[in-house]
Amino acid sequence: MRLNRITVMSRICDITGKRVRIGHNVSHANNRTKRTFTPNLHKKKFYLPEEDRWITLKVSTRAMRTINKKGLSAVLREAAEKGTLSEKARKKLKAIK
Repeated sequence: MRLNRITVMSRICDITGKRVRIGHNVSHANNRTKRTFTPNLHKKKFYLPEEDRWITLKVSTRAMRTINKKGLSAVLREAAEKGTLSEKARKKLKAIK
């Protein structure tokens, strides 16, 4: 018997490392129930002129704004230095200088 496998997209930004946070809903009576705070993530294609190709990254809206402001190459370089660049994104890139 073969089961259909459902692949769930992990909710982690490739650039900033933002991920799901756990917290509580707090009612007026101060009852607490568990909930998740999910980052606003989007799959987006970016053009990388150094490698003359398009790459697809899963980024938060904050990361998109930063890319628009500083440029993709600079943001990838900073993320690699900070250590927030995901392994998946690092594999997609040939060289980050």
